[in-house]
Amino acid sequence: MKMKKITSLLLICVFVLSLAITACTNNNADNTPSDEYVDPTVNLPVLASEDKYRNFYHIWVCAFNDSNGDETGDINGIIEKLDYLNDGNPETDTDLGVDGIWLSPIMPSTSYHKYDVDDYMDIDPEFGTLEDFDRLIEECDKRGIAVILDLVLNHCGTDHEFWNKAVEEVIDGNLDGYARYYNFTDGTPGVQGWHKIMAADGVWFEGQFSGEMPEWNLNFEGTREYFEEVSKFWLERGVAGFRLDAVKYMTDAHTDGNEFLNWFYTTSQKYNPDVYMVGENWQDDAFICDTYESGIDSQFAFSFATGQGHYILSVNTAKGASLASKLKKYDDKTHEANENVINAMFLSNHDQVRSGGALYGGLPYQKMAAAVYMLSPGNSFTYYGEEIGMETPEGYSGNDAYFRGPMIWDSTKEPDIWCVADAFSDCELGGVEQQLQDENSLLSFYRRVIKIKNQNPEIARGRIVENYPFEDKAICAYKVEYQGKELLIVHNLGCDGTATVTIGEDIMESPVIRGDLVASDTEEKVSLSGTELKLPVQSTAVIASGN
Repeated sequence: MKMKKITSLLLICVFVLSLAITACTNNNADNTPSDEYVDPTVNLPVLASEDKYRNFYHIWVCAFNDSNGDETGDINGIIEKLDYLNDGNPETDTDLGVDGIWLSPIMPSTSYHKYDVDDYMDIDPEFGTLEDFDRLIEECDKRGIAVILDLVLNHCGTDHEFWNKAVEEVIDGNLDGYARYYNFTDGTPGVQGWHKIMAADGVWFEGQFSGEMPEWNLNFEGTREYFEEVSKFWLERGVAGFRLDAVKYMTDAHTDGNEFLNWFYTTSQKYNPDVYMVGENWQDDAFICDTYESGIDSQFAFSFATGQGHYILSVNTAKGASLASKLKKYDDKTHEANENVINAMFLSNHDQVRSGGALYGGLPYQKMAAAVYMLSPGNSFTYYGEEIGMETPEGYSGNDAYFRGPMIWDSTKEPDIWCVADAFSDCELGGVEQQLQDENSLLSFYRRVIKIKNQNPEIARGRIVENYPFEDKAICAYKVEYQGKELLIVHNLGCDGTATVTIGEDIMESPVIRGDLVASDTEEKVSLSGTELKLPVQSTAVIASGN
């Protein structure tokens, strides 16, 4: 009986949501474009970043582009597609405009995901060679693209040289040699995440992810000396920094995780004073703020991402005022923990259901979600394929490989990458080839969002100094300030016709539009007459002072 009630409630929710979606996609169908519209972005320069603030593109290497026909993406495949990401010319509109790349693990490993590293100072042969990697860095440098590597410091693979030596010694009864690099205990620990060395009597080791991923003893001087070599090796090859995997697990009985992160960050600065580090910490905001005391630049804002995160929920339910409030609170508390924080904002990643499937209203909702997360202060991280609306295949049943399907370059052709088995789903909006030909495509929208962000450096670098809870709760409005300059970001997440907002002098003197976006299928444009700002259904305005 309870199941029937739950099912009925779900059906009602789906029905109500479908009505909301229909309202959004059909409103303003009779509007005609304004003859007076002038694109505010046309005469504004696109500014290349020279600091740590970037629009990152997250590439799952084996699924992105295959250069040699072995059905696995590789480094040379990425090089072939660099002009798609950034052609090196800020004046062109034909590239995506990203200026940072985060590469999934590329170091030798026996798994397809490579998070169980066997050699920290080499490239997995599936992906190429160190020479290929050097050429990637060279080509990225030409285009102003910063490259960060996924670095797994919490654990390694069971084929790592140090682990094999440690096991051999432990079996012989020696816990004072290579065993010090790991967390061993003599006797049953009685807690989850510990695994027995079968050939050793009563000796266990820590591996919170699995027995195939033994955890490093991060408090051991030898481990730290080794990791300093690793950092030096990659930074001297031109890497801009690291995405640090699983920072949550770095604190244990042996190690203060914040102290270790601070040590690794400051040690890496010896080899690149401007090194950038972003941590993966999927705990709640309080833990993220605690970890910011380590001094690292960024941590992913997980409370805003995923299908149940603030961005997607706000877009799906048109709760703009609530989103503005949450953004300011998050900005405030992270900067209280570390004044130099660069918040890392995203919709989905390689461990989550793709955002294209979580935004139930289709193309307009995907566009709107792109606007709200990419125009938030901090660095944006776009998961490959998000910009064309790729979705997670049906029936994935918790298999994370399904979040990492092949990039759809041309939707008329079957993909030639199968490194993630059957993790493939047709892209309803078309592949890159198709969307490049459509000025109203999701890809075109992403290009425009990134252009606006690059034309207005205050968006990424600014602090949120105020949010504005207008009477229309679908309006998300907040002001950012950077080096004495202010910008007002206003989103209309609503589906109930054009919203009118008054931008009084108390908000912005002599307001002018510096960027506009319309996500819905209306032909109406964003307009500003004096202090009266008109925002069509699901649209965005970036406002500056004309003084």
